[in-house]
Amino acid sequence: MNTATPDDETTTAAGEGWAEDMELAPSHPGDRPSGAHDPEREGERLQKVLARAGVGSRRVCEDMIEAGRISVNGAVVQVQGMRVDPETDKIAVDGVRIELRDDRVTYALNKPSGVITAMSDDRNRPTVGDMIGDLAPGLVHVGRLDQDTEGLLLLTNDGELAHRLAHPSYEVRKTYLAQVSGSVPRDLHRRLRAGVDLDDGPVTVDAFRVVDTHAGQSVVEVVLHEGRKHIVRRLLAHVGLPVSRLTRTAIGPVELQRMRSGSIRKLTREELGQLQELVGL
Repeated sequence: MNTATPDDETTTAAGEGWAEDMELAPSHPGDRPSGAHDPEREGERLQKVLARAGVGSRRVCEDMIEAGRISVNGAVVQVQGMRVDPETDKIAVDGVRIELRDDRVTYALNKPSGVITAMSDDRNRPTVGDMIGDLAPGLVHVGRLDQDTEGLLLLTNDGELAHRLAHPSYEVRKTYLAQVSGSVPRDLHRRLRAGVDLDDGPVTVDAFRVVDTHAGQSVVEVVLHEGRKHIVRRLLAHVGLPVSRLTRTAIGPVELQRMRSGSIRKLTREELGQLQELVGL
């Protein structure tokens, strides 16, 4: 497994396809209603929970509560010493949800081309499972990137987060960079936003732009929330732009940034909070 840190990494981009991997996530339980919080109920003191989550010392956390920077289940905390349940309560710092359970982790992987999105392979091809090894127990990949597609892939042992990110009803946007052959028609953005009919049904994009054009090749950025197999390649081929290289650069608020090909990093607290908020956790 490549354990390089992102600080000295060069940017590559991202890839495709999600729907095939839905079986990796458990069924979707009902959302817990967020009612008023009872400060007298059993639980742990809020500042202790915040300190354990790495927000700061208990004294610093008390100061943050006093400044109105902490909320529980959407309500700003007004008093010191509130008791919370780390298993169920939604606690946010400056509006950003924090993960309280240290047994749940989420990573970003910059998957290289040629690697299979699977934990193992009976044909001995290189897999994502080979890359992550025993990084954390219970990790699964959220959706798939096909073998020839590179870029951002999320891995988590949070089953509910994995389920919601992969489920089409949450319409999580994915951003791709594609190198294509040929010139891009001026009206292609309008056509793609209006919808294109493929063999398995219509597809529309959320955004499209030309990044660069040189010597008969173009680099385009495509943003969509589709999860069908090879959807980006099929979409661009349908409009006369066959893809020679495809990279996924973002999933919702999480970006590939400067991650070197093959490297893995743990999501920041801000990224994880934004991701959870995006899917209603």
